[in-house]
This record gives sequence, C-alpha cells and structure tokens, in this order.
Amino acid sequence: MNIRVRQGDSFWYYSQLFNVPLPLISDSNRDVNPQALQVGQIVRIPGFYVNFYTIQPGDTFWAISNRLGFNFDMLQLLNPTLNPYALQIGQRINVPVRVSSPIVRGRRSYDFAAMMNDIRQLIEVYPFIVNRKIGDSVMGKDLVELQIGRGTKRVHMNGSFHAHEWITTPILMQTLNEYLLALTNMGSIRGLSMPPFYHSVLLSIVPMVNPDGVDLVIHGAPNEEPYRRNVLAINGGSTDFSGWKANIRGVDLNNQFPARWEEEARRKPSQPSSRDFPGTRPLSEPESIAIADLTKRGNFDRVLAYHTQGKVIFWGYQGLEPSEAATIVAEFSRVSGYRGVRYVDSFAGYKDWFIQEWRKPGFTVELGSGVNPLPISQFDQIYQENLGIFLASLYM
Repeated sequence: MNIRVRQGDSFWYYSQLFNVPLPLISDSNRDVNPQALQVGQIVRIPGFYVNFYTIQPGDTFWAISNRLGFNFDMLQLLNPTLNPYALQIGQRINVPVRVSSPIVRGRRSYDFAAMMNDIRQLIEVYPFIVNRKIGDSVMGKDLVELQIGRGTKRVHMNGSFHAHEWITTPILMQTLNEYLLALTNMGSIRGLSMPPFYHSVLLSIVPMVNPDGVDLVIHGAPNEEPYRRNVLAINGGSTDFSGWKANIRGVDLNNQFPARWEEEARRKPSQPSSRDFPGTRPLSEPESIAIADLTKRGNFDRVLAYHTQGKVIFWGYQGLEPSEAATIVAEFSRVSGYRGVRYVDSFAGYKDWFIQEWRKPGFTVELGSGVNPLPISQFDQIYQENLGIFLASLYM
C-alpha cells in the first residue's frame, strides 16, 4: 500500500500507526532515505492494501475508523486532499485493509504462470521481499530467487528440480506466504513468534528450478519448436508426460553436479531421457548452472532441496557432512515424522555437491509418499509436515 509523506512524518511513526515492524517498512523502501523524507514522497507500507468505502449518513472519519477498526490518522494519510469535515453522502474514500489471509493457494495444479502471478502479488503486498532473477531456463523462463530477512544465518531452499515433483513449488510458496503474514502481523506459527527471525535469518528460496519441465508435466508438449518435436521423440511419441523428471532437453538436473558425477554417469542413461540422464558433463544445463552460481555467491549456512516422495530426509555425503547435521536432521524428523537417511548409493546431486564443497549441512527432503507426481489431495498433509521442517530450519 502506498502513502504520501506529510510534514513531520517518519518511518517510526508509520511503524506505530500501522503496527508493522520498523525494519519491514525500511526494507520495503530501500530507495528512500528515512532521514530525509520529502513531503509528497511515496512510501510503501507492507501488509496492507487500499479498499474503498462509501460515505453513509452521519459518517465522520472518527466513526468510520472506529467501526472498521483502525486509527483515525490512517484515513487522513490515505485521503490527503479530502476535507474530513465536509464529507458527502455517497462519496468514496480510501480505507486501509490489513492482509490477514494468504494470497497463495497451493492446492491446485501449479505451473510457472501460477507461481509468477503469486510472486507478483506477494511483492506488491510485501515489498520488503528481494526478488532476483538468477538465470533463464532452456526455454527462456525466469529462474527466480526470493530473499527475506536481514540475518547472518543464511538458509536456502529450492523446489521442482524434477518436473513431476512440482508439488514442492506450491508447498514452498504457501509456506513462504504464511511466514510473510506472521512477520507483518507480528504473529506466530505453531506458537513460535516470527518477527525475531527476520533479524536472525536471511532466507533464500528458488521455488521452481525446472519451470520448462513443470509446464511439460502439467500441460503437455509445448507448441514451440524444436522443443515439441524433441520431447515427443524422447518420450517415444507418447503425449503422456506425467512421469517426466528431466528438464526440457531430457537432462536430470539433480544429476548435474560435480560430486562424483563421472561415477553416477556410468550407470545412468547415456542420452537424453525423461529421467536420470546426467547430461554430457557436469553443469551443462542453464538451470543447474544458475543454482550452482547462486550457491557459490550465497555463502549459505545450510540448504534444503525439496523433492518427492518417501517421507525421508537425506543428509550425508561421503562422511563430509558436519556433526551438526545429525542434530538438525533429528529435529526435522521429530517435527515432521520423516525418517533421516545418512547415506544412499547415489551421487552428483545438489545436496551432495553442497556438502562436498562447503562442509555445511545439506538436506534432500522427500515430501509425501506414493507415485510421482503425487496427487494434489496430499497437499494439506504434506504442507503441515513441511511446516515443522521450515520452522526448524530457522530456529536451529
């Protein structure tokens, strides 16, 4: 919600007036010097939007604000040219509305367009989000990172490395939305107050690593060539792409990382496939390159890569994982009911590479159970299971 600065206003006053933490207002206005506010300058207030109210007989600013449950001065801020002592019946005025329910509806087929639309709406309501493009998919779709927080502990999460595991994206997006709501409304999740984590954690989320593959699974072969021709050839002419795991070029993005890649490649398909082909070399695909480059820049303290299925959390690699990883995964297991698995006979994954290169905790979280793609009917259960993992990743 945008307001215009008046004489004597300050970020601190807006924080008190709207009951929003001061750091969220500051970070929603990174282009504004709070020590040199100019009258008429636009300031963004997170967690609110503007609605309209039609003046009724007997209405005053005081009566309206009392009836609708907000401070009288909010009306004056939102209606700077209006004379509050000369209201006209039928006149429409601006009123503030605090956002109290989620924007993201994750329990649906959730393609790239749905995600980008939700991101646009989230940024409009929560402008303290840092939205960065980290690269492009093979077909030119934006690979987006969302950052929230000021903390020194840097936590990264990503979803939809694998196309038919796309349910991980709306899980992450809806979880993020719940966190944003709690931050702006100074609320809690499962009894845990969220605003302190804005100061202690910098959260990085790439909700959809493989947008071309996700759209392929949900919508079928694209119209664009040569992609349509190629995926049909790889898929044996079948138009059923529900089992497709790879990117649009038939490369498994989670077999792309230089952590014993050659060993993994020897036992995997040697040409493009709907699943498991590791490419002709490590980091050959733009999606895996973008995630690798982000990780190199990000100095993350821990990473969580979301996949499906099995209700397990993989957390070790070649004995290189730090001792604290065992403590963290034990808490993840406690709050979710998922089983921690230290080692598995598989290499070249993102988690493997992260542990190998930085000796920090890395986790592959396998959400839900069944056959991929998991039915959307599992969404609510998976969401609650992951919520505990999400919170633990912040407080541990």
